[in-house]
Amino acid sequence: MKKAIIILFVFLSFYTLAEMTFIKDFTNENKAFSGFSETEIESGELRKLEQKAFKPGEILEYVVHYGLIDAGTARIELRDEGKTMAGRKVFHVIGTGVTKGAFDWFFKVRDRYETFIDAEGIFPYLFVRRVDEGGYIINQDYKFSHHKKQVDVGNGKVFDSPEYVQDMISAIYFARTINLKNIKPGDVITIDAFVDNEVWPAKIRYVGIENVSIRNGKYNCLVFNPVIQQGRIFKKESDMRVYITNDENKIPILAEAKILVGSVKMELTKYEGIANPLAKIK
Repeated sequence: MKKAIIILFVFLSFYTLAEMTFIKDFTNENKAFSGFSETEIESGELRKLEQKAFKPGEILEYVVHYGLIDAGTARIELRDEGKTMAGRKVFHVIGTGVTKGAFDWFFKVRDRYETFIDAEGIFPYLFVRRVDEGGYIINQDYKFSHHKKQVDVGNGKVFDSPEYVQDMISAIYFARTINLKNIKPGDVITIDAFVDNEVWPAKIRYVGIENVSIRNGKYNCLVFNPVIQQGRIFKKESDMRVYITNDENKIPILAEAKILVGSVKMELTKYEGIANPLAKIK
């Protein structure tokens, strides 16, 4: 369980997978957002962040490799659907995932994540998780109350949380708003996220700057090592690296890891609707 969470969160959430036609849009079918009453948002001042890293319409697509094999594809999209919460604009993010080829035969993955985030403060109001990994099913619906510093997970269960805690997907976008101009090698960034009914402090250590070549070109990148649990999946912390474009977008273009049973890599294959020019080397 934690293995899947660590790999997914670290690969995607510093700064899952093609939006599948066989899964209907959760919010259209089950009206999750419309069922979330604005009265649940208390009056009071919520934070506002100045950010230029992303805008509605951004779509990022990835391919996931296991060794030399293409094991799956990934897609994450940021939408502005005209929704508001307590008078504040809300963005809708959808990340979906699917295995392909031989991997689909012995370990089929059909994952979908959705989050509704405050467009000005970049924090979540509602998180939806629908996971099917080899028949292992996870269904989660989290409601965030940032004034109360609580997360309602349903069935009468409410957990305390840090101020402006993130979910697994909103953390991607919040991280991209962080000012990295004065970051130095060895510095560690921590983002609190609510994962599987507990607060999980995701930490990532800055390594330096490097030019990286992937399928669709060469990029100037900021390089990070996620601070990870050693032993189960990874032999040592440096066995995983995440590469972020060294520009105002801060898009993750490559994540690679040596694991105990091989290596995994995820790289950007397609992008559209980005907010700024990419640090792409011609």
